[in-house]
Amino acid sequence: MWILVCCYLRYIGQPEMGVGDKARPTIVRSSIDVACSCTVVEFLTEMGCRMDFEYISRGYMFRKGRMKILVSKIFKMSQGKPSDSGVEPISQSYLVELSILAPGGQDVIGEDMKAFAEQLKPLVQLEKIDYKRLPLSMAP
Repeated sequence: MWILVCCYLRYIGQPEMGVGDKARPTIVRSSIDVACSCTVVEFLTEMGCRMDFEYISRGYMFRKGRMKILVSKIFKMSQGKPSDSGVEPISQSYLVELSILAPGGQDVIGEDMKAFAEQLKPLVQLEKIDYKRLPLSMAP
């Protein structure tokens, strides 16, 4: 059995606001992933950054064409180091994330995602989230 430990930084931009956003089937925003060494936390701390929260995501990744489907459980760390005994699930639910990397202006891809999401409906409650209505501490 192989266990892969990956460290990366992810920047997720603000949802793009445009004409017809209410009619869009998906939320569109920019994203940048950067692979890095596992000492990135020490590096950022030395630069003066402060950690607000930490979580562990464990799950599965599936691909369907260009679409990436992540099915994972989110755990909070109850002690300083991540281990099987030092984590506890935040909820009994799984997080299902559908994403596609695409250039801007391709709304047809959003329709493909919506069609796939409809197939999951008996098992998964899918909804668009209005991030403006979340408390500041919960917004991504």
